Amino acid sequence: MLVGFFVFGGKFQPQQGTKTGWKMSDNTARIDFDKMDGLVPGIVQDARTGEVLMLGFLNAASYAKTQETGFVTFWSRTRQKLWMKGETSGNRLRVVSAATDCDNDTLLFRVEVEGDGLVCHEGTVSCFTKPIAAGAEVNRGQ
Repeated sequence: MLVGFFVFGGKFQPQQGTKTGWKMSDNTARIDFDKMDGLVPGIVQDARTGEVLMLGFLNAASYAKTQETGFVTFWSRTRQKLWMKGETSGNRLRVVSAATDCDNDTLLFRVEVEGDGLVCHEGTVSCFTKPIAAGAEVNRGQ
């Protein structure tokens, strides 16, 4: 299933009269939800610092909700329901810009974090806090 993603240079455009004050422009990239049983990864990056904050999964419904509200909404694979990141903590992810990869099967959201800025459920800014050995470190046995 390909679903339209309205972007213009990867940016949301301000729009008068919409519920959130934001609307995607009319440049359409098609998102391919077929490769992973109706899901695509959604990478979340801080628009100001460039730090990768988290990764979640979107289906067509959560993608549509993200477009509608201007806040990143994911599909919870464990709870089998939509969830807007930060709906209980207040650390919502307001979309500043969005893009898809070259295969149209992964999304990148550049966001402004509302609230105290702690995106991870473990109380950190980023979910990526656990270093692992990679590359030359692995080859040296570290």
